[in-house]
Amino acid sequence: MAPKIVGVIPARYASTRFPGKPLALIRGVPMVVRVYRRALESGIFDALLVAADDERVSSLCHDYGVPVCMTRTDHSSGSDRVWEAASGQNADIIVNVQGDEPLLDPVSLRRLIEPLCDPEADAIAVSSVYAPILDPADYANPNVVKLVIAADGRALYFSRAPIPYAREGLPEIVFRHIGLYAYTRLALERFVHMPVSPLERMENLEQLRLLENGIPIFMRRVDASAHGVDTPEDLARIEALLGGE
Repeated sequence: MAPKIVGVIPARYASTRFPGKPLALIRGVPMVVRVYRRALESGIFDALLVAADDERVSSLCHDYGVPVCMTRTDHSSGSDRVWEAASGQNADIIVNVQGDEPLLDPVSLRRLIEPLCDPEADAIAVSSVYAPILDPADYANPNVVKLVIAADGRALYFSRAPIPYAREGLPEIVFRHIGLYAYTRLALERFVHMPVSPLERMENLEQLRLLENGIPIFMRRVDASAHGVDTPEDLARIEALLGGE
């Protein structure tokens, strides 16, 4: 029997660097709506919804016919918000779809769930995706999360710092994390009941909570790079990438 997959798009209104980010218009369409539509194109979900923390986001989703539920405002991570939204759903696999990736590649979502859907991989409980870094500026940018990977596909570490370290230029093999996560229901429930970990707090990266508690994250490589929106200035870059859409 195929696993039931529920996707949740956490949409936090009070972003420190970009308040109201889910409502930001990109070619006339709110960002959270673009993310929902792109994720839906993957065809993997039995249900897909937005987890909002503000009535303005909830109201907009209703206006666009996007399923939405209200969640608390005090969650420490997106995955905590995802769990609140998905815990009442009938789901075997829960996917955290980042709400600030308006150019999300649906193929990345299909790659994301492969490890958890493999009948021979019972021990795999969490997966994510990554792509090569090609621009030296991204290697140095703390907003681009880097990672190093073991031979078996497990993530060894994630950091905002340039890893692996290279004395000059861009390392021959260097990867950026694309912030999509797939969890078994049990793994996500375990995650949200763990305290925020020291490395998670230091790097402000929620996935380090899993690694610090001995829960491996299995990675899949994708061709599409991330085009996240962290600041208002990123919107112009996204609109340029959309071209004539």
